[in-house]
Amino acid sequence: MDLKNASVLVTGASCGIGFETALALRERGARVAICARDEKALNAAAQQIGAIPIVADVSSEEDVVRMVAQVAREFDNYNVLINNAGFGAFGPLLELTREEMLRVWQTNVLGAMLVARESARHFVGHGYGNIVNISSTAGQRGFPNGTAYVSSKFALSGMTECWRAELRTQGVRVMQVNPSEVLTNFGATDTPGSRADNPSKLHAPDVAYLITSMLELEDRGFITDATMWATNPR
Repeated sequence: MDLKNASVLVTGASCGIGFETALALRERGARVAICARDEKALNAAAQQIGAIPIVADVSSEEDVVRMVAQVAREFDNYNVLINNAGFGAFGPLLELTREEMLRVWQTNVLGAMLVARESARHFVGHGYGNIVNISSTAGQRGFPNGTAYVSSKFALSGMTECWRAELRTQGVRVMQVNPSEVLTNFGATDTPGSRADNPSKLHAPDVAYLITSMLELEDRGFITDATMWATNPR
């Protein structure tokens, strides 16, 4: 697609991959709305890149319905969802609580489904759309202390395959991006600047470049999944 014709919602976009993707899309001429739960951080990000801010918690169905309806009003040709909102919580199985497991799944799985459902209803009604789910290499293999996060990303991969099978015939491309470790303020308790820079690991603009490149492919085809690794992380 020509990104100058893109009208995009990016979830979880006040920082990290979501913010950098929204910025890259704006630089290519797309109209962009961004959402996050933190109103102050969201407004600052939106002002910086020229996006429309929408305060919303993707795990709340009421918030999601309101948010997508607002995006559809702002952009009469809303046609791209970057389904990015998510967080990680890590710890051994023996210490994992029901509450922590549910908290991760409510955002990473339920939230992704709700935003995709509401967006897909709009896309199918117009016969065209794009959904890009931001997953992780954690959705391809497990590792110690990853029960909550890894399981949520395996679930997202499964949902992506289901949505792709359902929506292809209705003009909706469903894609998935699987980055390995990216230097962002990602964990549930991270604060800005809490992770030291490491030039050998992936940075959020690298993933944003991949996402925009996938979208720019002619609409007659699409890249189903793309996995990105750091070349030689240290």
